[in-house]
Amino acid sequence: MTRKQFLASPLLAAGAAAAATGPAKAPRRINRAIELLEADQMIFYTGGRGGYEQGKQAAATKYDYINYEMEHGALDFSALRGFMQGLVDAGPTRSGHRTPAVIATLPVIGIDEMHMRANFWVVQQTLLCGVHGILLCHARDVDAIKWMVRAARYPNAEPVVPELGEGLLGNGSQGFPSEIWGVSREEYMQKADPWPLNPKGEFLLGLKIEDKHALANADKVAAVPGIGFAEWGPGDMALSLGLPDGHLPNRSLHPRMREARATVLNACKKNGLAFLNTVREHDVTEMFDEGVRIGAGASEMAMAKGRKYAGRKMPV
Repeated sequence: MTRKQFLASPLLAAGAAAAATGPAKAPRRINRAIELLEADQMIFYTGGRGGYEQGKQAAATKYDYINYEMEHGALDFSALRGFMQGLVDAGPTRSGHRTPAVIATLPVIGIDEMHMRANFWVVQQTLLCGVHGILLCHARDVDAIKWMVRAARYPNAEPVVPELGEGLLGNGSQGFPSEIWGVSREEYMQKADPWPLNPKGEFLLGLKIEDKHALANADKVAAVPGIGFAEWGPGDMALSLGLPDGHLPNRSLHPRMREARATVLNACKKNGLAFLNTVREHDVTEMFDEGVRIGAGASEMAMAKGRKYAGRKMPV
């Protein structure tokens, strides 16, 4: 089943119907972000970093997921494990999920196959802290992205996708993250797989198609099985295009930036990926209608407006 077929499947329709009639007594999923995307809702995220105490403070967030920053922040797996434990100890969320979803950015980037092949262990060590996904920066190369997806799968994962190759997660990796997720080790191994490639998977893997090299391959990288969302990274995109500010003198977006955004949005639509973009109170409904399903930089007012417009029922 392709991502496009999945997003048009009866499972998605059932999720949307559930969202329209009210929240379930218990969450259907571990990963709240995936549960909402299945219901065709816009999800919103906030930033996070630090250890146990920061995790406890973040547990009550009104955002749907936390983007844990390790691209430019410290690559500290002990701190990340502490952060996840803090979320658990101060939880659950008002929606009944054990924790908000947590997606981590990494200093490892999708520049080429050799780089990712040598560093796939960083993807694995991050996932084994109990997080729910990875956002790969500078996603330029198809084979690099395939290595990231392989790093997030067990060898016996289904469906089998020959072009990805065998999964690389090993026995023993399920211990700590299964405790964070609140499931048995056996259940973790069944659920620790990318969605929507595996409709029962709880990993949400994303791409930053955020430079001119990635942009040239946008359709190809977005088509890699196992990817769930993508963004166009306007800050890095502007630098890559030689437009450090990214805007014209009148503060409107530079035409080359608009073209870059449209290219990534169209690649997401073509491949059934959720598109991530900044949203504000004045444009959140317009963004939803355009196809944005992950809102960045949203205020509480923007979130409330967007959730109401989409008919969201899940408690926040």
